[in-house]
Amino acid sequence: QVQLVESGGGLVQAGGSLRLSCAASGSIFSIRTMGWYRQAPGKQRELVASITSGDTTANMDSVKGRFTISRDNAKNTLYLQMNSLKLEVTAVYYCNAEVWNTVVIGWMNYWGKGTLVTVSS
Repeated sequence: QVQLVESGGGLVQAGGSLRLSCAASGSIFSIRTMGWYRQAPGKQRELVASITSGDTTANMDSVKGRFTISRDNAKNTLYLQMNSLKLEVTAVYYCNAEVWNTVVIGWMNYWGKGTLVTVSS
């Protein structure tokens, strides 16, 4: 029905940059809010940043000024530009989206399978 596929994770040195992407496909009429979450080992999943269909963004305090969330509505794709990476951001990053599913005919919430970001010293 609807798939979210993240890409762009990997191993990077502290201070470096990565750009994550999340492509949504399937039975999509519209996408409302999209967000990036992360889950570090032994910790709960937490919201990193979100963006509405009108491009209103919200970031967690610890990434403000370093991470930028954006989206391309024509491509149903979400991005997260991560700069000045610190060791503590090592985690699996998940994409989330509120989608109007044309089969279900309603708003549904979807998750990607995640992409691992590892920051080394």
